[in-house]
This record gives sequence, structure tokens and C-alpha cells, in this order.
Amino acid sequence: MLTQEDKDFLAEKGISEEKLNAQLDCFKTGFPWLKLTGAASPDNGITIPSEAEKQGYLAAWDAYLDGSGKVMKFVPASGAASRMFKNLFEFLDNGEKTEFIQKFENHLTRFAFFDDLKAAIDKNGSDESLQTAIATLLNEEGLSYGKLPKGLLKFHKYEDGARTPVEEHLVEGALYAGGKNGQVMVHFTVSPEHRPLFEALMAKVAPKYEEKFGVKYAVSFSEQKASTDTVAANPDNTPFRGKDGKILFRPGGHGALIENLNDLDADIIFIKNIDNVVQDRLKAETVEYKKLIAGVLVSKQKKAFEYLELLDSGRYAHAQLENIIRFLRDELSCRNPELKELEDAELAIYLKKKLNRPMRVCGMVKNVGEPGGGPFLAYNQDGTINLQILESSQIDTNNTKYLKMFQNGTHFNPVDLVCAVKDYKGNKFDLTKYVDHQTGFISNKSKDGKELKALELPGLWNGAMSDWNTIFVEVPLGTFNPVKTVNDLLREQHQ
Repeated sequence: MLTQEDKDFLAEKGISEEKLNAQLDCFKTGFPWLKLTGAASPDNGITIPSEAEKQGYLAAWDAYLDGSGKVMKFVPASGAASRMFKNLFEFLDNGEKTEFIQKFENHLTRFAFFDDLKAAIDKNGSDESLQTAIATLLNEEGLSYGKLPKGLLKFHKYEDGARTPVEEHLVEGALYAGGKNGQVMVHFTVSPEHRPLFEALMAKVAPKYEEKFGVKYAVSFSEQKASTDTVAANPDNTPFRGKDGKILFRPGGHGALIENLNDLDADIIFIKNIDNVVQDRLKAETVEYKKLIAGVLVSKQKKAFEYLELLDSGRYAHAQLENIIRFLRDELSCRNPELKELEDAELAIYLKKKLNRPMRVCGMVKNVGEPGGGPFLAYNQDGTINLQILESSQIDTNNTKYLKMFQNGTHFNPVDLVCAVKDYKGNKFDLTKYVDHQTGFISNKSKDGKELKALELPGLWNGAMSDWNTIFVEVPLGTFNPVKTVNDLLREQHQ
């Protein structure tokens, strides 16, 4: 039973009792496994444009930028960098000089943050031991890197100073997302406690890059909404309460950011993780393929809009409906085994419903064993088949057929998306209506020494975009350079 204090707490967070009960029901029922038809591949769902097609798509994007469409970069940047420094924290605890720690020590001067670290050690009058260096790097008395988000850490060295990932995203935006008016819109999702630091950094660095690239930045920030938090449950599926007696809510994962994305005013939105950046000398390939996938998007969107106008007019022949079916099947990988049963009037309604959806193009790199999601063809709840990005948690690993599909997948999702979020009449889609709420998952956690169940919302590029029109395009492995541990910054792409 909910107390009045519980009800007041829910109202404060913007969570209804119905939503709370629905989440608690998820713990009881669990989530269904997705039904798969196969891993997407170059033979089945992943496009590899020819050189001529590539040039056409690049030209299409340049033409789009010369128009009036609003383009934005969306960068999830709220995640703390603590996992980046897991090995360093362990060293502070046990003093064990592992191979990882040895590598960190041997190449310490190569890190972009080294000058700041040395200055902090000198300022504190500390000794120059490895223990001191790591403690100064991580702790609040020094650089506080153990508590800061990745976006604010110094990743790359340049002659005119070091750059953070935030700055690298500003540079990228200038190179492929600037309209004819020279404005570059970039949106970062941040945590409330770090927002002032992001804003201060932006005020400091944006003018420098505006002058360097001849652009004007329109940078905005948002925070994950409290109303997207999910309830934690006890093992018996009742609400978990903290020591203060309040029901415990936890952030619902990056899928909660579909709300932030939905609030933005843009026609085309690029999405890329905060840590997937490279040095300027390697940016050309990234920029080229960002433009390429954007060119694919606006080209396919234009065709879809033309078909929607035709369906709206009511003046179409059966042969034209056949063309739209082929477009959906061959270019958007949207398949329906039951279409032959429909009369033309029913068919037109179905085709309009499938065409008039948000559209995304996702870059896919060849699988080199990185953990994470992959591209699949999966059944939707209406019986149709569509391209989806799936995580291992969404796949029944006891199904040997599905497990083999996942293990033998040729490609990997690097979180490299470009999205079209307005319809053919120029109206914003309500993106929250295209989420498959049956694609969340439950994980086991603990708090204050007690076990709890945590509920993860459908991931932003997984179930939160389940009912979008989706296109997969192969992009080079060189466009995927995440920083998962601090020593990843020693890779050639970040030096």
C-alpha cells in the first residue's frame, strides 16, 4: 500500500501510480524474448554503397545543408568516467602493479592531462610516486577525474592545447552539421551536478572554434527527466525502500533520453556517444561517412515523402502500390508476409502507416569482438519484420539458433546514427509513440547490503526506436574509437 508520503513523492517526480504499478508488474511478468529471423549482413539488410552511390549520397547531403532544414548533433554526455579508471582505483586499494598499471606508468607523459596532473602534484608539494600521481588524478584534492563525466576530461593533445571530447564534438559539428547560415546546433545530455561545468567549458572554448571554423554554435543542454526513473523492487517484487523509508527509483538507462530527443526542434539529428572521437588528422574518414549516412537518410526520406503524397492524393494505380511495397521491402527492409491478402484500399492504409514513421540510418562496423549490440532482422508485434539493433540481454541465449546468430554476427553497432524526426507535412513525430515497451530488461543490483531488482527502459537505439524505419549502412572500423579505459587514450587514434 502507498502512504500519503509515497504519493507526494511520486507527484514530485512526475510519476503516476499507474506507471509505478505497470513497472512493478514488469518485475512479475518479465519481458518476452524477441523473435529473430537472422543477423543482418551485407547479403541481408546492411547496405554497402558503390562508389557512384557514395558520391551521390555525399552530394545529397551537401544539397540538404544548402536548404532550410535544421540539423543538430545529439550527444549523450552524462555518464561518469569512473569505469574508465577502474584499474587505477584497484591499484590505490591493493598496490598491485598489473600489466595495465605498468603500461599507464610507462606512458604517463603521453596523456593529454599530464601537464595538468604535474601542475597539481607540484602545487600540493607531493612526492612523485605512482601512488601519488594516480590519487591526484582521481581524487577531488587533485583533478577529480574519478568523479567527472568523460566529456570534461582532456583526451587529445594539440599544439594549441589539449581538447576534451566535448570540444571534439564541436569540431565535428562544424565539419558536417553546419547549415548555410553557418549555425551549428549541438545538444548534450548531462547530469544536473555537472551541468555548470559543461556550461563553463562551453563559454570558454566555443568562441575559439567559432573563429577557427567560421561558424556560430547554438549549444544546448538537458538532463534526464526524473519522470523517466524506474522503481527498484525487492526479490518478492514489492517496491524497494531505502534507509529513509522512501521508495527507491533509479535512472532508467539511456532509453530515457528518447524524451530529451523528443523535445528538440530539428529536422535531422545525428547521435553519437561522447567518447567516440579522434584526433583532427583522422577526422576526414569520420566526416565523410557521417555525410554519407546523412545523404542516405535524406535520399530515402525524399522518396518516402513522394510516396506519401501519392497515397494522400488517392490517385494511384496498383502498379504504384507494388513499387511502394518494393521500396519498403528492398530499401527499408520492412517486410510483411501477409500483404498479398490485402485489397488496394487496405494496402494503401498499411503502406501509409509504415512509411509515415521516424526514419534512421545507422552506421555498422565489422565485428571485431567488441561487447555490445548488433544488427538483426526481428519480428515486430504486428507480425512484420524490421531491422533492429539488439543487445545480448534481449536474446534468449537458451535458444541455440538465436545464440548462434548473435555469436556469428558479421557487424557491430558503434552508436552512429542520423535520424529524421519530422513527417512529410513538416510536423514533429511524437517519438514516445514509437517505443516498444516490451524490450526493457531486469538486472540484479544491491543497495545498503540488500539485493534489489532494477528495471532498464528500452535502450535509446534499441527498443526506444523499435518502430522506426531503419537502414543499416556499413562504415569503416576507423570511425569507431571509443574510450572504455584510460589506457585506450594511448591508442594511435587518440595520440
